[in-house]
Amino acid sequence: MIESPDITRASAGIDGVSWNILGQVYVPKQITDDSFAWHATFPIETFVPPHVHPHQDEYIYVLDGRIDLLLDGRRTEGHRGDLVRMPRGIPHAFYNNSGSAVSALFWAAPAGKLLDLYRRIHNVSNPAEVVRIARDHDVLFAPPVSAARASGAPAGDHA
Repeated sequence: MIESPDITRASAGIDGVSWNILGQVYVPKQITDDSFAWHATFPIETFVPPHVHPHQDEYIYVLDGRIDLLLDGRRTEGHRGDLVRMPRGIPHAFYNNSGSAVSALFWAAPAGKLLDLYRRIHNVSNPAEVVRIARDHDVLFAPPVSAARASGAPAGDHA
């Protein structure tokens, strides 16, 4: 895709598109092979669990609110006006524990398969299905905590 001179208006996405990604709203703002930018709204108590982009750097510019983050195993916060940098290959996660909606501008470079991923997982309500689909689009989620349980051991068994 080649960039064209234009304005993506504040209230609109490219081609009028917006996606529901597990209760979060993503609105595409810019798309080329080199980068992909989207506006994200995180309602209260929504999150994206730990994951890695092996082939992309990802950034978050916090527009409003506070995002709690895990960056390479370190807990931190992004506030209005902060730029969060997540280099490729570094595990990261974000959470809205702030008590109010959070909005941010995200972008990734290069664009990779993210556009196709968001198109594919729009309105998919099963998190396990989203994780499975994401793997095919070069986004690798960490296994859930329950996956760390010893094989055959019942939940709550610490043996």
